Amino acid sequence: MSFNLEALGVWTEPKHFTVERDRIAAYAAATNDPIAEHAAGELAPPVFAVVPAFESGAEAVLAVAPAELLMMLVHGEQDFVYHRPITAGMELVTRSAPVGVRQTSAGVVVAVKSLTSTADGEPVNEQWMSTFFRGARDQEPAGEQAPGHALPEAVRAGEPAGEAKQHVDADQPVRYAEPSGDHNPIHLDEDFARAVGLPGIINHGLCTMAFASHAVTGVADADPRTLKRLAVRFAKPVRPGRDIATRVWRIEGGGDRAFGFETTSEGDVVVIKDGLAVYGS
Repeated sequence: MSFNLEALGVWTEPKHFTVERDRIAAYAAATNDPIAEHAAGELAPPVFAVVPAFESGAEAVLAVAPAELLMMLVHGEQDFVYHRPITAGMELVTRSAPVGVRQTSAGVVVAVKSLTSTADGEPVNEQWMSTFFRGARDQEPAGEQAPGHALPEAVRAGEPAGEAKQHVDADQPVRYAEPSGDHNPIHLDEDFARAVGLPGIINHGLCTMAFASHAVTGVADADPRTLKRLAVRFAKPVRPGRDIATRVWRIEGGGDRAFGFETTSEGDVVVIKDGLAVYGS
């Protein structure tokens, strides 16, 4: 079950995507988004940036990973860098490439980079997706990994700027699957999820990330149009029907407004760690 290292650095063919108002609105509804422009389908939520890149990113992962390990895949990290917001009516083009693999004590991480631009070639966003293959072993490291975004312990030990509590609905994964395009059965089929070693159906990591983005933007009292970077590490799965809480800390220094954050589920279990949100002026 070796990973195909020859695929590293090989970019997919361009994938074209038309941003429809209804798709934005559906994504906002599926993530309980409280921002009016998102709900109206005028302005895409920050995490919506994964939707135009979903097909391309999946193709890049499949180029590297052994087919027999695909059902052991979970999302490890996601990191967005924004050059401009996505709005209804835009024509987008995305290319992706697997850029690196590395072994951990519990499995193998595959890092994928995606670049999304307008049809005229103007940058819209770039993103790094780290996928984790549980139980994979004996893989030599190769290529590069995604940029770091660790939350400094000195910041985490300080007084939070604020905290937001939210509820993940029982039907959240079903509602999220269609507008996101992610129909992985670990989010939709209880028996399948248990068969691959999970506690049952789990919420999509990117859906939980969207919840956290709402929380951080609210605590920061920021305009989502000014978001420049949003990054997380998915530490534990979130089960539907659970409450979550996101604590937010201000990171001082530099010309931008930067915030670290961490999301916990019931029992104070950390489900998102090393969160970073950077807003421009």
